[in-house]
Amino acid sequence: MNKRLFAGVLCALVCAMSNAQDSTDVFSRHLRLNESIVTWLTGESKLGETSTAVSLLDFNELRSVASGNIIDAISREPGVSQVTTGSGISKPVIRGLGYNRVVVISDGIRQEGQQWGDEHGIEVDANGVHNVEIIKGPASLMYGSDALAGVIIFHPDPNMAPGSFAAGLSSEYQSNSGLAAYSLYHAGNSGKVFWDARFSDKYAHAYRNGADGLVPGSQFRERALTGKVGTNRKWGFSRVTLGYYHLTPGMIEGFEDGVLAGPTGYGLELPFQHVHHYKAAWDNSFRVGEGRIKALVGFQQNRRQEYEEELDEAELDFKLNTFNYDLKYISGESAGWKYSVGLGGMYQASGNLGEEVLIPAYNLFDAGVFTTVSKQLGLFHLSGGLRGDVRHLHSFSLEDKFKDFTRDFQGITGSLGAVFAPVKNLNIRANIARGFRTPNLSELASNGVHEGTVRYEVGNNDLNPEFSLQGDLGMDWTTEHFFFNVALFRNKIDNYIFAEKTGEVAEDHDVYAYTSGEALLRGLEASVDFHPVHSLHIGTSYSFVRGTSGDGDLPLIPAPRISGELKWEITHDGKVLNNNYVSLRIDRHFSQDHFLLGTETATEGYTLVGVSASTEVLRKGKRIATVSLIADNLTDVVYFDHLNRLKYVGIHNPGRNVTLKLEVPLITPR
Repeated sequence: MNKRLFAGVLCALVCAMSNAQDSTDVFSRHLRLNESIVTWLTGESKLGETSTAVSLLDFNELRSVASGNIIDAISREPGVSQVTTGSGISKPVIRGLGYNRVVVISDGIRQEGQQWGDEHGIEVDANGVHNVEIIKGPASLMYGSDALAGVIIFHPDPNMAPGSFAAGLSSEYQSNSGLAAYSLYHAGNSGKVFWDARFSDKYAHAYRNGADGLVPGSQFRERALTGKVGTNRKWGFSRVTLGYYHLTPGMIEGFEDGVLAGPTGYGLELPFQHVHHYKAAWDNSFRVGEGRIKALVGFQQNRRQEYEEELDEAELDFKLNTFNYDLKYISGESAGWKYSVGLGGMYQASGNLGEEVLIPAYNLFDAGVFTTVSKQLGLFHLSGGLRGDVRHLHSFSLEDKFKDFTRDFQGITGSLGAVFAPVKNLNIRANIARGFRTPNLSELASNGVHEGTVRYEVGNNDLNPEFSLQGDLGMDWTTEHFFFNVALFRNKIDNYIFAEKTGEVAEDHDVYAYTSGEALLRGLEASVDFHPVHSLHIGTSYSFVRGTSGDGDLPLIPAPRISGELKWEITHDGKVLNNNYVSLRIDRHFSQDHFLLGTETATEGYTLVGVSASTEVLRKGKRIATVSLIADNLTDVVYFDHLNRLKYVGIHNPGRNVTLKLEVPLITPR
């Protein structure tokens, strides 16, 4: 172990990582072995029964961090990173794999929002997310193509209890970008019908740092409206969810003659984007004997427009329609056995409505069938399954820019795993899984300047699907005052697809061409939590991944990271103030010296310090407000994150940021 790593370990062991709001449940983050989660196993399982690495983030953990978007909020989790383009756009990375290798589930359906691009974020309102499950490793068995790296599942607020109603307001302000946001919700349950509705609004001017000052084009505006109505009966449930999300980010163009130029205020000034995402999902569950039939259909429309020269005419205009479907039967448990069978897939139609075109219009259809089985056998919980997928893709020609072509892909995937529990609260996990991902249209056929990456991209029609074989080995041990977890993985990927700099120049931009090769990723995540006394939490986590291809390195691999937090809960069950805490957090990001030569550059390490405090304000024993104060990058460090895409135009990450959050219940459920 080198000196920097050793020093970081000592530092983080003195500090800690724990976000529980109330220490009456000391290990609320970890003692969840009996909690239901969504997995490839049978659609739902128990955390203590899954052989894959799964992280859970609850409501309190999500609300205790300051973030510009929902991916930013979960990126501190070990093994999870983010590719950023400014403060408003983030893309998830799991164990060094991102973009179309991560499936995002929101409102029960996979989110399809043209996630192949750097400037395409995840169109999900963070205020409407109650908790998050992160499945690390190939999950193609349950979700089909693209779940090569894993799955992020955003769960909405739970239904109200019968006969109850609630309403509330949350708001926040962030000093760095002047971000101001609020969210209003109302929910209820008449006993036969349940519903909820939420409206959120957020806007920010350009962010700043100590090297660049204000960064023109980094301002953004975000609005979201969601509604749900459904019924719970003896036969099961049925619910309909409708959603609209609108993001208006600026476009960062970098330095010109050594100066950053462009708009920095809240107003809408050229250049900018409009991103609209519409969603409708109908989710059903029917009891059949001891089992269930689950049926879901959904529609999404994603439209992304770039305005560069005129306010009322988009130069680039992508429109993507997606129809999702999923049908499965989940058995009850009999003599320790459980199984499921199902099918699912989607149909897509994408078109170009603007004069500027980067990828061709296309139609896509895919379908997959799967079966899974699990068995409790003494101290072992065994699980496994198989899946077969087909995908048909047709791309349309456009003048001399794109040629007409058709591709058909097939994939067989599977998983086999076991959990061994030799003693109480000790679990040893092992899993091997085969993943599958087809190349997307950007990789197959892009031909033009991609503003989000500030480069000219050239696709390759002959790319083949990626197939991965990953092995996982993990252990977790929990006692009354101590928790330890470690997970190791090795992932070999055939036909790994990436963009490589060619050395050529087109339209005043460097040319990047998509190619493929063999890839190997291996790494680990580890965490320790210690609770020596009732009010004190101490913990640390470490994550590392290395990606190679032949004698070289893979692009977009996050640097090793060690984190720690020391948290002190001051009072409990107070008459005026309750659930009060203060915390100190330190994140050490080590230098990244392993990068794709000729395409990327090395990134120096940096250390970020943050503090936070929170309290609930009571009146006559009822909570009337929750107030939180969070300060990130307290020492105002100037740094580049290795996955910051603006690094390559010389723009640093945001500087010091102080956040004030206020939550007020308007109607308290009885």
